[in-house]
Amino acid sequence: MNSSSSSSSLEALQLEVCELLSQLPKMKHGSLIQQALTTLIRMAEVEADRLDWKILNASIQDMERAFRVFYPYRHVRKVTIFGSARIPPGDPNYQLTVDFARAVTEMGFMVMTGGGPGIMQAGNEGAGIEKSFGLNIQLPFEQGSNPFIEGDSKLINFKYFFTRKLFFLKETDALVLFPGGFGTQDEAFECLTLMQTGKSDLLPLVLIDKPGGDYWYNWDAHLRKNLMESGLISPDDLHLYTITDRVDVACEAIASFYRVFHSSRYVGELLVLRLNSELRDEDVESLNQNFSDLLLSGRIEQTKALPEEFGGEASHLPRLVMHFNQRDHGRLYEMIRLINQLGQGAPETKHPEQK
Repeated sequence: MNSSSSSSSLEALQLEVCELLSQLPKMKHGSLIQQALTTLIRMAEVEADRLDWKILNASIQDMERAFRVFYPYRHVRKVTIFGSARIPPGDPNYQLTVDFARAVTEMGFMVMTGGGPGIMQAGNEGAGIEKSFGLNIQLPFEQGSNPFIEGDSKLINFKYFFTRKLFFLKETDALVLFPGGFGTQDEAFECLTLMQTGKSDLLPLVLIDKPGGDYWYNWDAHLRKNLMESGLISPDDLHLYTITDRVDVACEAIASFYRVFHSSRYVGELLVLRLNSELRDEDVESLNQNFSDLLLSGRIEQTKALPEEFGGEASHLPRLVMHFNQRDHGRLYEMIRLINQLGQGAPETKHPEQK
């Protein structure tokens, strides 16, 4: 680029930035945009290599593409399907994935896969292109996008694994893993780590294998023998996932998770569980009796939206509020499953897809 074109590009950028800055006070999230711009400007003051800036730029571009694709679907619940890229059509687990993806989309969910072959292709095939997302990454082998998502506007090509994984976990409302290799194991353990430490949203994790298969049961036996018996994980951590070889059980594990429970967030030091319907007073009392070990102080209280939540999209929903110890997430999942069994007047719907 010669000096004249470089100068012209800089002038155009200056005009664009000035226009953006003038609009910030009117923007809904103007303060957050200002913080992001300030961070970028401060980074320019830091000594960094050209490669550092290329990584930063490419990761931001990854995120921009994904934000644009997912925004129109932000109120639709989605299910992420992980599994081997090497499982061919005709394999029992391929057909099981097709059947599961078809069943879960009939319930109203959308499906996200890695966009490649194997289990990913089966997921997109079963869901159909209208109900599918593909979060693809280019590798030197195995990873061209599959024909059931190729060319669709909901296929996103990522440069980096870390930005791709961010959106898998940010956008999903359930995780379903079929048998796979190192990549699938990595995804399984990262999901469990984030769930165990409270760094992910509260969501169901289902491990599914072909009828009679022992892939996940052997995996579970390894966790119990080499991790739990050695005290490296808690017995309650085993409540973070469900193992099955049946499509209907997998679908029910997902749908039932949102029967009464809607979503969660922190307001200051309080954990807020939003509910689709109120619990009876005696049910709240039962939760306090059975799950007091989860509390740093006080009680589990049922309430309306807190002042900090007024105006939010879920502000009309009832809440359970508690000083959660932020440690025993396996027990917290136990409590949510019980809440979903207790709810009086919970909406009987086959389409729990709306957030």
